[in-house]
Amino acid sequence: MTFELDPLPYADDALAPFISKETIEYHYGKHHAGYVTKLNAAIQKHPELSGKSLEEVIKSFQSVPGVFNNAAQIWNHTFYWKSLSPSGGQIQSELRDVLTESFGSVDHFQEEFMAKAGGLFGSGWVFLVKDTQQNKLILTQESNAGCPLTKSHQVPLFTCDVWEHAYYIDYRNARPGYLKQFWNHINWDFVAQNLEAS
Repeated sequence: MTFELDPLPYADDALAPFISKETIEYHYGKHHAGYVTKLNAAIQKHPELSGKSLEEVIKSFQSVPGVFNNAAQIWNHTFYWKSLSPSGGQIQSELRDVLTESFGSVDHFQEEFMAKAGGLFGSGWVFLVKDTQQNKLILTQESNAGCPLTKSHQVPLFTCDVWEHAYYIDYRNARPGYLKQFWNHINWDFVAQNLEAS
């Protein structure tokens, strides 16, 4: 069994100028694809991975860095591409109600998102998750290849990639500029679907 690179849910220039075709070529075509190649190479050394889904690998092989890091990065990136939309869209009323209940208002949620994503030191991810222990939505910071699938009480709804390779070509070191545009391209339909499924 080998893992494959999932296709993008839109054309490689569909997110421009927010994310340029050049960034997609590197981020998706080099970095994301590279994690798939490396995980498949690791499978040759770990026959116990045979037949496992990507999610099972992430949950069960956290102590094997060459396996976990690549598996989690594949999943995180696939989820990230789905979290984005060329047109963004509107927050549905039910989702808006849940965000308001959890964060006080959508504006407060946006402020916390900007703070979490802008303040994450180094490379990593910010996820909006449903925390089933607290029975509300929360924002989490994950360093490097961290992934909420490792926590049984967290259901991911969307993610923002804050590794420099996600924005450096288009924004250089100005992460806040990237985050401002990211907010305008969140795929709220995808978020709502994930919330409903949770």
